[in-house]
Amino acid sequence: MSTAVSPGPAQGVAPRGLRLPRPGTAGGALAVALLLALAVAVQLGAVPVAPSDWWAWASDAPRSGGAYVLWELRLPRALLAACVGAALGLAGALTQGLFRNPLADPGLLGVTSGAVCAVALVLTVFAASAAAVPPAWRVWVLPLSAFGGALAVCFGLERLARWLTPGSVAGLLLTGLALNAMAGAVVGLCTYLATDEQLRSLTFWTLGSIAGANWQVVAVLAVALAAGLWQARRLAHALNALALGEAAAVHVGVDVAGLRTRLIVIVALLCALAVAWCGLIGFIGLMAPHLVRGWAGSDHRRVLPLAMGAGALLLVLADTVARTVAIPAEVPVGIFTALLGAPMFLLMLRGMARQQGGHA
Repeated sequence: MSTAVSPGPAQGVAPRGLRLPRPGTAGGALAVALLLALAVAVQLGAVPVAPSDWWAWASDAPRSGGAYVLWELRLPRALLAACVGAALGLAGALTQGLFRNPLADPGLLGVTSGAVCAVALVLTVFAASAAAVPPAWRVWVLPLSAFGGALAVCFGLERLARWLTPGSVAGLLLTGLALNAMAGAVVGLCTYLATDEQLRSLTFWTLGSIAGANWQVVAVLAVALAAGLWQARRLAHALNALALGEAAAVHVGVDVAGLRTRLIVIVALLCALAVAWCGLIGFIGLMAPHLVRGWAGSDHRRVLPLAMGAGALLLVLADTVARTVAIPAEVPVGIFTALLGAPMFLLMLRGMARQQGGHA
């Protein structure tokens, strides 16, 4: 599969017969939809939440009942889902801009595979060492392992791509696919060596869940997300130029190699933080930018922030369904994102075939 497609309409220009909404209108609509989704997420559940529970934060009395569920469980979980979805949406938009392909996904770079590989090793091969960590720090073992594995793959990808195929975006993609295969082989070996308990833990983690949310994690992800968006917005003009082709981007003064390195690091950081706390959650990075690009055009000054909002909205809705569809049990959210994302991926393939004059 080619790593680039024709850029289509000029940046920020609507296809024939389609009028793009103003940036403020699109952002406002997404913000309202996200606020409504968050409100529904914190209200739905086995324990009812009363209006008076919202004022429990101002009271010094211990929280109990609905107030505890609201402030310690549902609200941080809904906000974490929004932050993770926004991070994956932004990472997906940057990845698609780098490869100039609307079917590109952050997983192609091997970041998520590196995180899974590190967690699998910690849960199986290094389980004894993890158990020796003091109990107060044990909760950080898997997130830090996933973060380290994702970053290791990120920098390994950059070094290998520079060595094997210097300056080639296609070579970067193929190197990422090779690292994905290697990481998958390590995970398969760990699965074979795992005990029943270790296998259950690994399986649940790879399915994705927002159940471990707390205010500290929300704060860390929110700060990282703000930093990632600030850096990404500075690269929006360069991404618009890259959409016309690498040669055209170089002609207008874009340092393609430097741009590629910066994009890889931003994508790795965003995906690593998301995967480290919530496990594997697929298709958000693929769906959110694609939906936004079809609605608001291909100008990355619009696409990047709107993809964050769309990703946050999609994951909040998916997590709400996963948490409430089988009360009191909980279904891993990764199952719902896959059920939604796989058919959409097929529809995207069919749409691309029609645009290119082929037959789906």
